[in-house]
Amino acid sequence: MKKNLNVSHFFLLLCLCCSLSASAWERETIWPKGKMPDAQPHQIAAMTDEVGSKGFKADKHRVAYLEWFDAPSKDTPVLGCMILISGGSYQNCCDVGLIKMWRETFTKLGFQCVNFVYRTPRPQGIPLYQTAWEDGQRAVRMVRSEARKRGFDPERIGVISMSAGSHLATLLATSSQTPAYAPVDKLDELPCHINWALINAPAYVTTDAEAGTPATRQGYGTDVHLSSIFKFDEKTCPVSLHHGGTDPYSPNGSTLIYRELRKHKVPAELHLYPGKGHGAYGLERGIEFMRQMGFLGELSPEEELMKRFASDDARREKTMEDVWPEGKMPCAQEHQCKPYLEWHFPKELKTKAIQIIYSGGSYQGNDPDGFEVAPARRYLNERGMTVVTMKYRTPRPKNGLAKHTTAWQDLQRTIRIVRSKAESLGLDPNQIGIMGSSAGGHLTLMGVTSSQHQSYLPVDDIDRQPCHVQWGIGIYPAYALTDGVDGYNKTGGNEDEALLVPEFSFDLRTAPMLFVHGDADGWAAMNSVKTWEKMRSMGIQCELHTLATRPHCFQRTAVPGTGSYTYLDRIGEFLSYILK
Repeated sequence: MKKNLNVSHFFLLLCLCCSLSASAWERETIWPKGKMPDAQPHQIAAMTDEVGSKGFKADKHRVAYLEWFDAPSKDTPVLGCMILISGGSYQNCCDVGLIKMWRETFTKLGFQCVNFVYRTPRPQGIPLYQTAWEDGQRAVRMVRSEARKRGFDPERIGVISMSAGSHLATLLATSSQTPAYAPVDKLDELPCHINWALINAPAYVTTDAEAGTPATRQGYGTDVHLSSIFKFDEKTCPVSLHHGGTDPYSPNGSTLIYRELRKHKVPAELHLYPGKGHGAYGLERGIEFMRQMGFLGELSPEEELMKRFASDDARREKTMEDVWPEGKMPCAQEHQCKPYLEWHFPKELKTKAIQIIYSGGSYQGNDPDGFEVAPARRYLNERGMTVVTMKYRTPRPKNGLAKHTTAWQDLQRTIRIVRSKAESLGLDPNQIGIMGSSAGGHLTLMGVTSSQHQSYLPVDDIDRQPCHVQWGIGIYPAYALTDGVDGYNKTGGNEDEALLVPEFSFDLRTAPMLFVHGDADGWAAMNSVKTWEKMRSMGIQCELHTLATRPHCFQRTAVPGTGSYTYLDRIGEFLSYILK
């Protein structure tokens, strides 16, 4: 009995030792002894939880290091390496919880994860980022040098970061051809570029924040620019940027980084979240970006949106009506189609809010039953929302009228009809949103920004109703910038000379919006980004998502697990935010 007990204890101890050994992560200092550049006696390299632990000795933590975590399970192919970079104002490395979440997430996806711990607090007498940048370039070289040993491709190295760590990650992503330090050994012969970056809430990237403070003018001003330290060289990698709309470390920093990436034709995504402060948001969007770019393996075949949302089972009833009374349609033109609207009532009403939806078509045609409308209608009916679809007048009007004039009249009238009938249908006349794609996105911007401008004279009592809305949804809006008034954006909307078109009034009834846009769209994503910037300057919090490598009509067919495939969920999430 006693012998068996001892054997049991032996195996228990052996299992415990093996368990401890398996979770004992490997630390590797990145500088040879005495070779660390710009060494300063007040700096350490340690995460804040370790600094706060009993018995911490600063002198044992002077050198920046890599902490290699457990490799993915043996039945998971190793897809690459993710370098995890904490923020902390360049004063410390504080994002212990984020590092843990990122490690768990990306290890499961098949990535070797490594925590990069750089020197803090800020150095003295040199730029606040200098020692961290030196550490960062050296760390990437060391990661690349260990690729074969650890079983990943040396050209599949990504980073994920937060705040000051994202300032550093932006340097690593855009400026690897600029040496941060003089070589110290043979390791420095290796390149220090990275292959992709997920960048959360980058701090200090605008010139009103370069001193290491929140953006003193919120990233706005004719003399406020993107910091010149970011070089956007030939090794600049694809980037996914994530930022909260109320972050004091201004989200305009992310829009300016995004613009420069576009100028250099580097695939990129931009994800901006309304009402959110300094933090890391949308990790799933970053994973979708990596999947779209092929960093998660070979892409699956694309699937058709109309086949995925083919059923009207969630609809209880459909009714149809004309937009205008007989003989009362303003600017009537014989070559244009007759406008009408249709009510689509859900079987189970879960909200009193109403969504109006219409398609694009270059103001030459529009289809209320096509892929830009029907799937969204069915998706919202499933969520218990009433949807109104609109057929507006096309082709473009003649006789000197602007391309959108008659469609704008139809939209204002439709909003008034919906508002006039809402209460009798058990719906809320003060919870109405509009949604359009392409030219319909331009029309949505007209409806959102210019409701105080009448587009026609009243024809009956319905026109006593106001035509403002409570939100808008713009899916790849076209014609919003002066470099693409009637077609493709000639400069991609990237240059300062590409301004918002004058028909958008941005009046006092301007409503918040959601934008979703393909990064490779000829009707450029900057249509959405510059409108987002304008609305933020007015104090209006909007949401925005751009999708790397995706063209116009990105959603018609899409790969499962990418942002083009899940875009309808962005609509659902935005409506949850608006209607909360």
